[in-house]
Amino acid sequence: MRPLAAECLPPSWAASRFPAGLPAAQGLIAAGLLDRVGEDGAVRDGCRSRVLESALTLALLERHGHGHAGARARLTRYLECHRGGGLLDGVFAEAALGQRERPLRPEVFDAVRDRVPDFAGARKRALVHALLTMLGAAPGREDGEPAAFALASLHPWAAVQVTAVKVVLGRAAGKPPAAAELALLASTQRRGIVWEGNLLIHLSVLHALAGLPGMGATVEDGLRTALLHQREDGGMPFVTDTDTWSTVTAGLALHTAGAPRRILHHVARHLVTVQQEDGGWSYTDRARLSDTDCTSVAVEFLHQLDPRAYRDAIRRGTDALIAVRGPDGGFPTYGAGTPSEACMTAAAVNALSTMERPPDAVVRSALHHLVNSRRQDGTFPPGWSSSRLHTFFRVHLAIGHSGRQATPAVRVMHERITSLVCADQRADGGFGQQDGSRSDAISTAYGLIVLAGRPDPAPAARAARHLLSHVRPDGSVDSPPDMVGPRPFPYHVPVLAGAFALLALGHLTSRIRPVRPLAPALAQRTRAGAERTLERTLP
Repeated sequence: MRPLAAECLPPSWAASRFPAGLPAAQGLIAAGLLDRVGEDGAVRDGCRSRVLESALTLALLERHGHGHAGARARLTRYLECHRGGGLLDGVFAEAALGQRERPLRPEVFDAVRDRVPDFAGARKRALVHALLTMLGAAPGREDGEPAAFALASLHPWAAVQVTAVKVVLGRAAGKPPAAAELALLASTQRRGIVWEGNLLIHLSVLHALAGLPGMGATVEDGLRTALLHQREDGGMPFVTDTDTWSTVTAGLALHTAGAPRRILHHVARHLVTVQQEDGGWSYTDRARLSDTDCTSVAVEFLHQLDPRAYRDAIRRGTDALIAVRGPDGGFPTYGAGTPSEACMTAAAVNALSTMERPPDAVVRSALHHLVNSRRQDGTFPPGWSSSRLHTFFRVHLAIGHSGRQATPAVRVMHERITSLVCADQRADGGFGQQDGSRSDAISTAYGLIVLAGRPDPAPAARAARHLLSHVRPDGSVDSPPDMVGPRPFPYHVPVLAGAFALLALGHLTSRIRPVRPLAPALAQRTRAGAERTLERTLP
């Protein structure tokens, strides 16, 4: 996600073409992120409550919980406030509250089918049916396609989730679970610990086990563990945290903004300590399963900061990426043998391009995979963002960082991406997640990264002006959530909006000459934030 080298970009733009408040806003966002750097070097911000996990927790308490009256009341109030949410949120909230009287609309399943990759379609349909069964609102019997329960080529999280879904649907149809299935589910339960930091899987397992002989204590302990993460608003989050993903993203963004190197090294040293045994990184230090996204961005950040000081960690990271490469030349999100995905393939190419001698055959085949991954309209299959511009900007950068590998087909793909992004820009200068969506800050940041590589500064200036309108006085950025997990359910970690906004502004300012200094007051605040962090964390 790092900016392209100057030699890969058109000539610089005059600073006069852009909003006068650009340096001030950049400094303000940077100061807000610097304030987030903790004593251990991590950038932390809690995952906010989500209707899905809140509904599952309340349903579990209503049917199988004993006590927890306070937690139950707070969950009820949270869900009452979210009954009028989006299609899926409204269905889940009403089901958990026992207020679903009308038949379930078929577009509930259509909304899932259209927003997940083809290889996951059967699994996600079964997942939604199982979730509704857990909430007591299933629309009749659903055995599911055999592909929905196949464990081959699944990473550990998906294997546990699929097994929980199979047990829930099987029990609803009168089929007892197999001993091996129960053993796998029970193995994820440890008092006080949410397995891999994933509350959705944790709650799904508890629903699968609830009411089975000998599982009462396990379910009660699991409920108590889940409620340790109940948020102040009464709801439950998707995951305990995304601290490592937030750290790598914010670290790279702060580097583009010229943040103090001593703090950036403090962030980097934290990342080295949470690197997994296989050389990769996971989204949180509570999880053991590394992923291509976190690993790729961590490699880019460490390389940008100091490729010599962190050469061992970088080498282990690139080795971990190459180890999961698929036979089709693409890269999956999780683990070797799982399906390749366009966004993750682009992420891996960006990381591998930092190598002194990038493996040409690997990069070429990855770019070829991206060419073959496109849909007829030039877009890519859904990734881990609600915004289609997320994959666009990652692919745009991958092509730019590996320019000497660009075949005619790759160049055509690049031209198509940039034309789609330019066509997506709204009258207000911003970008939305999909056709018909309102402009939002994160999608605008993604679009701005692509526009920053174009010859004409006017579209980038308009996007920058729109993005700056979403910057709050405290340096945070107002934006709806765009990250999804599991697909297609969005979750919200607010610090990521600031990180991507700052990253986009870093791409933009790398094109602008002369560079405007930060406004004096905000430069002082940035320094003050840096000094506070240093006082907390460094001798």
